[in-house]
Amino acid sequence: MIEYQTTEPGASLRRVRRATPVPVDKQILMRVVACGVCHSDIHLNEGYFDLGDDKKLEVAQPGHVLGHEIFGEVVAYGPQAKNVAIGDRKVIYPWIGCGSCASCRRGEEHLCTPGRALGIVTSGGFADHVLVPHSRYLFEKGNKVDDGFAATLACSGLTAYSALKKAQMSGSDEKLVIIGAGGVGSMAIRLALSVFNYEPLVVDVDDSKLEQARQLGVRQVFNANSPDLGREIKKTTGGIATSIDFVGSSSSTDIGLQCLRKGGKLIIVGLYGGMLRVPIPFIPMSQRTIQGSYVGSLDEMGELMDLVRSGEIPPFPVIERQLENVSTALIELKQGKIVGRQVLLPG
Repeated sequence: MIEYQTTEPGASLRRVRRATPVPVDKQILMRVVACGVCHSDIHLNEGYFDLGDDKKLEVAQPGHVLGHEIFGEVVAYGPQAKNVAIGDRKVIYPWIGCGSCASCRRGEEHLCTPGRALGIVTSGGFADHVLVPHSRYLFEKGNKVDDGFAATLACSGLTAYSALKKAQMSGSDEKLVIIGAGGVGSMAIRLALSVFNYEPLVVDVDDSKLEQARQLGVRQVFNANSPDLGREIKKTTGGIATSIDFVGSSSSTDIGLQCLRKGGKLIIVGLYGGMLRVPIPFIPMSQRTIQGSYVGSLDEMGELMDLVRSGEIPPFPVIERQLENVSTALIELKQGKIVGRQVLLPG
């Protein structure tokens, strides 16, 4: 099999040929049909997450195979595997836990530390094959979406869906702000409009992404470079019930907090990095909630895929590239050149 491994932090991935693994026990071997490219892949390739104040969370793993947004085809399985057949084409839930810790027992495998997440801890989809430990992590996509879009669902789709479920919207007149209209933010816009019946306000630094948001049906968009934007949104709207920050930078969280009404909620999803600074008395005085949201649970994946198969989630075009161009895909994503979502196709 062919896979692309990390080398030195920030360097191009290395093409490696090795023996294709043979599944044992309940494992399933999948041929990768398409694999999405996520901002997290940039951080993992660079080897750190920015914690602000010149601090870093080191995550470098030379020789690792990234890629966690995977749509694949079953080509082999172990003798104990059930509910799977050769030729099945499935979306893979990658946020796999140890199966025995408190998080896993609560049904929150995605919060297991360190867990066994594909492309994060164990080998992922920047390859032509990937090994999945159990058939419960495989989901039918139905016939409403194509393969490339299906590959994005287990991260981009699931992350947006889980974050929107956490929104604090008590009435039809409540306002929701989505900060960041990139790959995950664009998915959140689609889900907000089509599934949750929210009409979000959208914030981004890139006018082309704001224009795409308008084309999706968003009526109010704001460029994040506008001075004092958060307070201006609050003044214009009377205060936002929920801000969902798909960027996760110091400046984006500032905007998200500043535009909230009293009793509002900021949900931080993005991992861009930095430090959140807020006067502590303002939190109780305004009764605001700051909540993190990390991908989503296996149950939420099931809910999302039900919506996908029913046709309630409108698909969107993805940018398809050959797997051999993975390093270019990472570079262009980091440079902000990508509007939407990229997927890699093994040759």
